[in-house]
Amino acid sequence: MSFVKYEQKDFVGVVTIDREKALNALNPEVLKDLEAVIDAVDLDKTRCLVLTGAGQKAFVAGADIGAMSTMTPDEGRAFSAQGNAVFRKIEKLPIPVIAAVNGFALGGGCELSLSCDIRLASENAVFGQPETGLGITPGFGGTQRLARTIGVGKAKELIYASRNMKAPEALACGLVNAVYPAEELMDAALKLANRIAGNAPIAVRQSKKAVNMGLQMDIDTAVALEPELFAACFGTQDQQNAMTAFCEKRKHDPFINK
Repeated sequence: MSFVKYEQKDFVGVVTIDREKALNALNPEVLKDLEAVIDAVDLDKTRCLVLTGAGQKAFVAGADIGAMSTMTPDEGRAFSAQGNAVFRKIEKLPIPVIAAVNGFALGGGCELSLSCDIRLASENAVFGQPETGLGITPGFGGTQRLARTIGVGKAKELIYASRNMKAPEALACGLVNAVYPAEELMDAALKLANRIAGNAPIAVRQSKKAVNMGLQMDIDTAVALEPELFAACFGTQDQQNAMTAFCEKRKHDPFINK
């Protein structure tokens, strides 16, 4: 893909938005490339993804304002729908996705990170939804995922005031899981991804499904879903392998995703 690169590192895939001169800004072509890369991920060989931006300044600095500046309402609607569809596809991937936020994550960049399961940030990362200062609303899920992640009041403050949030504040309010020096970010993201990839893939996928589906349900429905996903792990070779090894006080064999 022209604007999105993919690298396979054992059971971990690394996806890089590669439009560095434009601070990895999103336009329809970048979104198309990102969707194509996500669709091409081999889920039999990949147990976790790391998503990042090229260079040292930006994860994704936002949507391409130059491209948006001349859009008609119909074109704006189509662009928003395209971004939402791609980000929802990332969110619904069976495997976990870690955002390694290596700089500006503004507008569509913040929204892209929110579609991931886990966010790790560099010390120079900056998050925000600046859209109201440009005469528009967040269009790629920011009005929904940000409130679900950091709470309604804080999300409304950031969106209404188009205020940016630096890495320490993002950590304090739960937007990111951890903050690292810039030179350590990718190593930390890959370390976490490999730890996830080292666990039973079926169990990890069922856990992601339980969390994501459960958050959209009332608590009674959600806890009724959990036993079904729990039960689906039993009888798998990975479950039998790991529990037998535990009972025999030995290290289990590598998980085989069966």
